[in-house]
Amino acid sequence: MMKITAFAPPVVVATALLVGLATPAHAGPWWNKNIKCKATDPDGRHVPTRIGNGELGWNHFSGKHNIKKCALVSIPMSDKADKKDGANLQYWGYASNRQYGRVKIIVKVRYARKTADGRYDAGRGNVVGVITAYCNGMRKCPSWVNE
Repeated sequence: MMKITAFAPPVVVATALLVGLATPAHAGPWWNKNIKCKATDPDGRHVPTRIGNGELGWNHFSGKHNIKKCALVSIPMSDKADKKDGANLQYWGYASNRQYGRVKIIVKVRYARKTADGRYDAGRGNVVGVITAYCNGMRKCPSWVNE
């Protein structure tokens, strides 16, 4: 009985390493598909802003581009898409402040199940939604846009 017990753990570990850690070839990077904000454009497109990760969605642009309010993303989408390229859409809007002036906010949307490179999949019947949002011509939006 002692030999069976001593033999079992290495077999279990080896099996877990060979089978359990292998990921399917079609699996993309992890991202949080939960919705943080929603907007509907005049053409009736329901566009989600998903929490995402460091590459797309809320986690991407709220850190990298300093946009921290849903309104800064949804207000530009209250008008028609300013630029269309298949399932890729851009919406433009402005944030203004009497003291600091105004900045143009660009919201990029993928209105399809998968991203253009096929790495991210929102699932059957869903769209990826907002990829990124940023202030035109600058790496980070000024802090006053979030006031």
